[in-house]
Amino acid sequence: MAINKSRPKKPSKLSVYLYIPNIIGYVRVLMNVYAFAICFSNKQLFCILYFISFGNKIGCFYFGFSFVCDGIDGWAARKFNQVSTFGAVLDMITDRISTACLLVILSQVYRPGLTFVSLLALDIGSHWLQMYSTFLLGKASHKDVKDSTSWLFRAYYGNRMFMAYCCVACEVLYISLYLLAEKPTEHLMDVLMSLTKEISPFSILVGLSLFGWAIKQVVNVIQMKTAADICVLHDINKKERP
Repeated sequence: MAINKSRPKKPSKLSVYLYIPNIIGYVRVLMNVYAFAICFSNKQLFCILYFISFGNKIGCFYFGFSFVCDGIDGWAARKFNQVSTFGAVLDMITDRISTACLLVILSQVYRPGLTFVSLLALDIGSHWLQMYSTFLLGKASHKDVKDSTSWLFRAYYGNRMFMAYCCVACEVLYISLYLLAEKPTEHLMDVLMSLTKEISPFSILVGLSLFGWAIKQVVNVIQMKTAADICVLHDINKKERP
């Protein structure tokens, strides 16, 4: 008796767009749009929506409201076998844009605003270069940095808990600065110095966040330089070919 070995039916383009984890991604986008629409009129609600909608693919480590939706869409992708490249890209873009918008808001609230604009440029530039260099090397993930000469770079992407701490620290620091701003033209150093004058749970939280934030910025610089080197070496190798 012949056994029917027909190939599984390919999903349609529309069905991929309507994958459950991708729908969760669309909800995250809408939450972000609403959160930033009310960021100057309702700080508390903005913070809640921001932390619920924001996330990074950093394993199963979650902190408070942070990474909740990201954890749900990751679980749904595995549960319903609906892992997709589009979903991964949507998730990453949502994260990057969320942080970028928050940095833009901080650049309007604090002086010098160039500080936050520079952080925005570093974050986007380093991640874009890293993704492109990953494509040039033919790697499956931009987190595959086992061949890097930088121990900090390897530790960051190799240890999910360490990466989680650094990512959460950045978001907590930015949200804390957002909440601390009482007038439109606060000076950043004045606000940070005021926190050192008295020891409180909030000042300790900001201090712990500063350490993780600093590590992430160093990693971003290393990431940008490493990825740029890969792009340059790719050009050199192309010219050496007969």
